[in-house]
Amino acid sequence: MATGIHSDVTSALGARIAAGDIPPGSVFTLAQLERDHEASRTVVREAVRVLESLGLVASRRRVGITVQPREQWDAFAPQLIEWNLQGPFRQQQLEALMELRVAVEPMAARLASLRATPAQRAELRRLAQALKELGERGLGASDAFLDVDIAFHDLLLAASGNPQLMALRRPVREVLAGRSRLGLTPQVPAPGTLEEHEAVAAAITSGDGESAERHSRSHMSGVWDEILRDDSLA
Repeated sequence: MATGIHSDVTSALGARIAAGDIPPGSVFTLAQLERDHEASRTVVREAVRVLESLGLVASRRRVGITVQPREQWDAFAPQLIEWNLQGPFRQQQLEALMELRVAVEPMAARLASLRATPAQRAELRRLAQALKELGERGLGASDAFLDVDIAFHDLLLAASGNPQLMALRRPVREVLAGRSRLGLTPQVPAPGTLEEHEAVAAAITSGDGESAERHSRSHMSGVWDEILRDDSLA
């Protein structure tokens, strides 16, 4: 029960801070939070502790709880990404994560061509084929397509063998799931999308790093263009 209440307070307060409703520099107290959320001191303290771990707030004796500048927040935290996607900074969050993916996934594909295990190479081919079958059936916005798409990109980063790239799996999962929840994933994938997944998987399988990087970059750039178009049509 306490865990559920703590989670509700954390989400409510975190979402308001992420949306800018409580701007950086704002100061409040535990007593204020208790009243506002009708929660116990223990629950409020735990919520603040979580927000501190994400960099959203800082607690100081005799000062209170201060909302920190946005640049100090943990930009890779899945909770923060989710809150941003729910609020007015949705487009900025989508673009920021897509810019990151354009920068790192092509390199992950190149490294995977060198380091992926035989089982990982086979699984990437299987996932790419599954995406093609679902996409050709007009199921690009389905939960099934999302699950396979997340699995493909998750495995691509894991197969790179680079711990820093592997650490990006959680934010990549969150942005893929977030686009789906927001209804921004097309039923019929954009031309070339399905083929690029297959080309990346094939290049990794054959050990062709240059081709794997090129096809991954082409795919990432295409998705980036989709996100930018979504903003221009908003």
